[in-house]
Amino acid sequence: MSEPRPAIDELDRRIIEATQTGLPLVPRPYHAIAERLGIAPELVMTRMQAMLASGVIRRIGVIPNHYALGYRANAMTVWDVDDHCVDDLGAAVGALDCVSHCYRRPRHRPHWPYNLFAMVHGHTRGDVEAHIERVAAVLGDAVGARDVLYSRRLLKKAGLRIDTGQSKRSSPVSQ
Repeated sequence: MSEPRPAIDELDRRIIEATQTGLPLVPRPYHAIAERLGIAPELVMTRMQAMLASGVIRRIGVIPNHYALGYRANAMTVWDVDDHCVDDLGAAVGALDCVSHCYRRPRHRPHWPYNLFAMVHGHTRGDVEAHIERVAAVLGDAVGARDVLYSRRLLKKAGLRIDTGQSKRSSPVSQ
């Protein structure tokens, strides 16, 4: 039995639509959103906190363009970590300055034994390999296997979007 979805009202929907492509790059982004929506900034912040607490919004975070920052070597590292300590070790790996994100995923044995994923960035492949060894040192003897998947091109990162209806444009049909 699945849990009921938290309900959102029209104002929540307007706030989500106004923020889903990113917050404005200004000193007070919530104030800019509030001004665009014609509401108080405190209301935007209160509503977003409530949506975070209820799970409507999972997180608010920065999505850096690593290539623009000079990080040309990037790799997703995958690790087979003992289930008894994967959460604690994953938190330690995620705290490393060379890891942009780290998360636990289910295994798909026998073909995919990995349950911990960590994205590592460096200026060179040598930097990335050194960072991978730092991750390995944190994980220690809890690792059964590992692999490295190097990025070959930049993929556009985007989260889930609410359809605002603007993507459905009609086009003339030729006769």
